[in-house]
Amino acid sequence: MTFPKTILTVLFLSLLTPVATHAQALKTLIIFDGANGARPVDTPLVQGTDGEFYGTTLGGGFNGAGTVFKIDRLGKLTTLYSFCSQSNCTDGSGPYGGLVLGRDGRLYGTTSQGGANGNHGTVFKVSIGGTLTTLYNFSGADGDSPMAPMILASDGNFYGITQNGGPNNSGTIFKVTPNGTLTTMHTFGAGDGTYSTGPLVQASDGNFYGTTELGGTGSGSIFKMTMSGNFRVFYSFNSTDGSAPASGLVLGTDRNLYGTTYEGGSSTNCPNGCGTVFKITTKGTLTTLHNFDLDHGSNPIGGLTLATDGNFYGTTYGGGTSGGWGTVFKMTASGTVTTLHSFQGTDGAQPYGPVTQSTGGNLHGTATNGTGGASLGTIFDIFTKSGPVCRLCEQYREG
Repeated sequence: MTFPKTILTVLFLSLLTPVATHAQALKTLIIFDGANGARPVDTPLVQGTDGEFYGTTLGGGFNGAGTVFKIDRLGKLTTLYSFCSQSNCTDGSGPYGGLVLGRDGRLYGTTSQGGANGNHGTVFKVSIGGTLTTLYNFSGADGDSPMAPMILASDGNFYGITQNGGPNNSGTIFKVTPNGTLTTMHTFGAGDGTYSTGPLVQASDGNFYGTTELGGTGSGSIFKMTMSGNFRVFYSFNSTDGSAPASGLVLGTDRNLYGTTYEGGSSTNCPNGCGTVFKITTKGTLTTLHNFDLDHGSNPIGGLTLATDGNFYGTTYGGGTSGGWGTVFKMTASGTVTTLHSFQGTDGAQPYGPVTQSTGGNLHGTATNGTGGASLGTIFDIFTKSGPVCRLCEQYREG
């Protein structure tokens, strides 16, 4: 079984609304060239208090160790910070999981490597002007290689996951305050599942839910954790219903949880299955909503986004009709999937991250790879003529 997240770790180590299928178009805003960043991975673009979008790249920048960037309403990219700017990379390197907006208007994130305690990663905050402060340095015993995006919970603290470290070296779930005080909430062990790289989600019951790509009693698991740290696995995949849920979960308006699996499902067009979209209740009843089939996308890694139109939007790492470079899709709550765009390589390829909806209703996303000049990844938008009016969209139409 092959997991591109593992491969990337080793190697280094949109304007979207309810759409008529004839009306959507993808616009490539930024092509990364190394100097301005490279390989945006689990990078949900985050809208700051100034209305601009912020994100991270795994590599590139001044030191080749990743960046924090801003993209403004005109589509201009500014590199705010290049990691490994401090001696021995004590400021961290390889920001894998993107950013989350804090209540103070600053952006919070993690690096998967570097830090003052060796090469175990950090937690940081950065101002919209680019001033970075390291809040916490992992030591291995308390976690190693945080790769999932953190979330801001109802208690005002941030919660995240490390892929490795802890007493079993199988990863941890942690809580960190805005001032950098970290508490280990759970250490993964036998039966819990391993390789958790998707973000947590806090459901309407106040509890946290998440996924592991491996383990449980089968091919990956879904778990629940209370705010006090009480943890249990309540669903394990068996391949026929999907395997390797890499992207975490999203809460639907019906209070159920929705997610994707990277492999498994009913399609035989991919060696280990092309992946699925599923719904699961907080009681553990799972329903497979869609089986990917290669032509309409395959192997989704990025999480789903619930948009204000009531539909879910997402990306697939592979498949599509333009060489298998991946897709952007829309899914109704009942599971009807429409392919909105098939990447062609020159406009980006193999998107890892989710699309993000702005306060104006538009969606934006990143592609990790590409061909030609786009080989180091892109930032893209998708918009439709039936979409809401926005400055960026009007500029595109006029141009």
